[in-house]
Amino acid sequence: MNSRLTSLFAIDFPIIQAGMIWCSGWRLASAVSNAGGLGLLGAGSMSPEVLEIQIRKCKAATDKPFGVNVPLLYPRVEEQFETIIREGVKIVFTSAGNPALWTSRLKEHGITVVHVIANVKSALKCEQSGVDAIVAEGFEAGGHNGKEETTTFTLLPLIRLAVKLPLIAAGGIATGRGLLAALALGAEGVQIGSRFVASDESSAHPLFKQKIVETGDGGTFLALKKLVPVRLIKNAFFDQLQQLENSCATPEEMSGLLGKGRARLGMFEGNMEEGELEIGQAASLINRIKPAGEIVREIMDEFNLARKELRDSEY
Repeated sequence: MNSRLTSLFAIDFPIIQAGMIWCSGWRLASAVSNAGGLGLLGAGSMSPEVLEIQIRKCKAATDKPFGVNVPLLYPRVEEQFETIIREGVKIVFTSAGNPALWTSRLKEHGITVVHVIANVKSALKCEQSGVDAIVAEGFEAGGHNGKEETTTFTLLPLIRLAVKLPLIAAGGIATGRGLLAALALGAEGVQIGSRFVASDESSAHPLFKQKIVETGDGGTFLALKKLVPVRLIKNAFFDQLQQLENSCATPEEMSGLLGKGRARLGMFEGNMEEGELEIGQAASLINRIKPAGEIVREIMDEFNLARKELRDSEY
């Protein structure tokens, strides 16, 4: 399957595994890349020293392209980029910040730069900053969400009309039919997070993976809107957040409840009640933990079947 996106990354399929904190280590990234997609290391939960180790292990596990996702709000972001440049990583996805701050420097080192956005204004800023592609992430996603709460199916055509850059869809996509729908709306590929969290190679705790499989329709909600919006599975920690938000708590009070390490506590260490459990609405579409390579093949098989069904229909 050839497109601007597959050519840009030198991959077989237009499937990018999102670089999710505590879930996207070298085993997952290399498995997705080996299957023909693009695997990403999630640097947001790594120190520069750990990132260096992860990059080297990923290089040893695959000869295919892979990248690193770097949230720009990370306090040691400059050290992260120094590590990425020194280790010769050629693809970087940035998020949660201003793409103009780092894009030029990264491109000076021959790095392909992709930035994650959630509105037209940010997409235009990406184009002006010289990024190579953008990820348009809708309200359905887990992790850091846009405050506008625009859904993926509304966001994609808006962004497609606004910019000419290669466009990657994210948020609520976990299947081959979702990939086909995203392409119909102007995307050239998809970034998938939640489904890859529930993979054998994900570094997420087994209890978190099982919780995702058990999460049904309506099992996730957007929270922390006064800080950085994230989509969470309901648990005791989520209930505490809701109580604070409903009482009009200040951002400082919200930060106090978060403290340090809530995401690690839930997603990596397996505390299903007191930890922060970030996941997208697509969790309700996931019913089994599988190898990442099998997930990639299943998505592409369903995509091809759905495309054939449309061609053969009477519409």
